[in-house]
Amino acid sequence: MIMRIELPSPSGEELKTARFKTGLSQVDAAALMGYPVQTGSRGGLQSRTWQALESTSDPRNMPGPIFAMFQLLTGTHSEYVLAKRDSPADAEETNMPTI
Repeated sequence: MIMRIELPSPSGEELKTARFKTGLSQVDAAALMGYPVQTGSRGGLQSRTWQALESTSDPRNMPGPIFAMFQLLTGTHSEYVLAKRDSPADAEETNMPTI
């Protein structure tokens, strides 16, 4: 069965609020989602990509499917949770491929 899920792209402020709910730093959130993390000018770590996505002045927004995965991975999605299958046979019963 294929599920249809609303996947809106969050504004920078919505993404920032979602990250605050998780208690993650920008660096931790970026690392979780596979965004680049680099050493900043003062020696600490930073993610310029994540900073841009949270910016209210940058036109880029996080794509909806990636935001939904962020919510699922952090347990903050309003409707769904990730759950590990008990066995590969569970995938066969739902006609979904195993990975």
